[in-house]
Amino acid sequence: MENLNQAEAGILLWIQENLRTEWLDHIMPYVSKINDHGILAIIGVIVLLLWTRYRKVGITAFGSLAVEFTIVNLLIKPNVQRTRPFYVLEDLHLLGSLPTDFSFPSGHTGSAFAVATVMLMCMPARYGVTAIVASALIAFSRLYNAAHYPTDVLCGMLIGIITGVIASLLYKKYQKKCNEGE
Repeated sequence: MENLNQAEAGILLWIQENLRTEWLDHIMPYVSKINDHGILAIIGVIVLLLWTRYRKVGITAFGSLAVEFTIVNLLIKPNVQRTRPFYVLEDLHLLGSLPTDFSFPSGHTGSAFAVATVMLMCMPARYGVTAIVASALIAFSRLYNAAHYPTDVLCGMLIGIITGVIASLLYKKYQKKCNEGE
């Protein structure tokens, strides 16, 4: 476990020393902020719910997001209680607002991927790919801003993808049953 912690610290310090630039230091906190409290994911769900053609996809995305939120914020974070990396590594400097919850797993990343995965699996590729790219950018911003360890982001992404895949498969199964009943 200690080797993993050292490797993760090394990755974060490498990002800080080699990838940070003045202009990205201004942009990346905003990239994270757009999904504070899952707001971008919630807005995505609302847009889908209002878009008549994709209303059922919106319901599916809502289900995925609700399950992801429950797993990440109500089950894992309070039980694991992983300290944020900028508190542990004195050479690491947080960009953006000070997070108030625990680090593992990344809720920003999980919520973004929960909705994006549903969009990728249930909508035309242009929408899903755009959502996945936005989610990946949010995930990277969490590392760039030193708000999370790499495993926080990776596990948040996996939880989001898994909830998105399960919700999408249930949606497709439901759609198939509805179409067979016609």
